[in-house]
Amino acid sequence: MLRFLCFLMASLCFGGSDLLAQNSTKEATPLVGAHSHNDYLQKRPLLDALDQGFCGVEADVFLVAGDLLVAHNRKDVKPNLSLRTAYLEPLAKRVRGRIGIFAYPNTRLLLLIDVKEQGQATYEILRQQLRPYSDILTHYGTSGVVTGAVTVVISGDRAVNRIAADTDRLCAVDGRVEQLKDGSSSLLYPLISDSWPSLFQWRGNGSMPSSELVRLRELVATAHKQGRKLRFWGGPDQQAVWKLLKEEGVDSLNTDNLAGLGAFLRGNPVPTRRVEEESQ
Repeated sequence: MLRFLCFLMASLCFGGSDLLAQNSTKEATPLVGAHSHNDYLQKRPLLDALDQGFCGVEADVFLVAGDLLVAHNRKDVKPNLSLRTAYLEPLAKRVRGRIGIFAYPNTRLLLLIDVKEQGQATYEILRQQLRPYSDILTHYGTSGVVTGAVTVVISGDRAVNRIAADTDRLCAVDGRVEQLKDGSSSLLYPLISDSWPSLFQWRGNGSMPSSELVRLRELVATAHKQGRKLRFWGGPDQQAVWKLLKEEGVDSLNTDNLAGLGAFLRGNPVPTRRVEEESQ
């Protein structure tokens, strides 16, 4: 028994991420619209979000020595935390094995990839890395869209022209509010994400000013009329804001507080947590 415990402790210390990934198969009810902002900063990237039932995760990537490494800043990249090993491979395993939220029919997950720099070069590597997972991904082709279990959307340094030129692509582009006005294709920009502070002053105290509520409703209505989904970043990460966004039909609720948003969406008491504003 002592020998077994020593082996187990060693496994957790030196191969813990693999062991956790193998055993993280909790079958949480999918929470459509729950989005894990800067997901890679969670204790267990991707896995914590999936265990909460989240149907959206965000990974920032840097192109380093021909691979895509996940981090918020280039100085923080780690060779063992890549897009493929931390996100693509675990997602493929769960979709193909119908594990966790993917045990539920028709579960759809948004994988938002925020390219921090070198947009075109990064996209060339990304499109290569996505191909082995084409069976689980949404396809965008000349004949339309074939929706998969995982939809990849590119944000940040977006190589828009290069992506649009692909006649059979495995990703779309994260649009901005201006895309609601310029006639851009919803097949290229199915998601509209923008900065909350650049659009609204309300921070969750009291009622939202009527002028801002009108603006929010116009954005939601326009996005939905065009067949797009809507998300905001940089907003107050608290229950009053989640409640308003959910009531007004905002499709993706951005949070760093997985347990809090998960509890809120399930109608459970929200754990107390220091309120902080997000960064993109």
